[in-house]
Amino acid sequence: MGIFTRFRDIVSSNINSMLDNAEDPEKMVKLMIREMEDTLVELRASCAGAMAGNMKVQRKLDEVRNRAVYWRGKAQLAVERGRDDLARQALKEKRRYAQWTDSLENEAIEHGSIVGQYKDDIRQLEDKLKAAKDKRRLLVQREILAKRKKEARTEVHRVDSSQAVRKFEQLENRIERMEAEADMVNYGRKSSLEEELDKLETADDEIEKELLAIKSRSDKNDQITSNV
Repeated sequence: MGIFTRFRDIVSSNINSMLDNAEDPEKMVKLMIREMEDTLVELRASCAGAMAGNMKVQRKLDEVRNRAVYWRGKAQLAVERGRDDLARQALKEKRRYAQWTDSLENEAIEHGSIVGQYKDDIRQLEDKLKAAKDKRRLLVQREILAKRKKEARTEVHRVDSSQAVRKFEQLENRIERMEAEADMVNYGRKSSLEEELDKLETADDEIEKELLAIKSRSDKNDQITSNV
């Protein structure tokens, strides 16, 4: 692909549209920047060559103009000396250099136009390259921001999760501690129900013992009475 074809393709391209349709926008813009920089190098080299060619034409043009002036002076001198024959030959040389001057002037105009076009192309491409670099910086900043956002959200989620776990653990430990304290308070002590039942059992035993004692004494008394 020629330099001018590449240049036209680059300048006519829509960076935003290309990046919107790209799977990897950052990679795409890097490739675009590289292509623009390579094309810009070639354009500058071509422009430098055209400028050098234009300078060469200008030097030649100045030389030819001076030669035309030189032969006109010789013709004038020949006329003054009465040598019309020599004057005619000098004028022929002057005409030849004058014709050459016209040709070189046209060539210089063409070279100037080419140099001007190169400079315009370079300016357009530099503007396009600047826009691409600005776009790349924006993409990089967005990528950095997205990464920081993701890291921040991950950290927040991690902190929230760990805090929630710690809170549950603290609550569980607190409940277990309260249960343990309650167990220690009741350890070795009977409940009121148990105490009441124990009293009943004790009261019943005493009554039964006393009842047996009465019965025993009553039986003994009966035996004594019957013997009498």
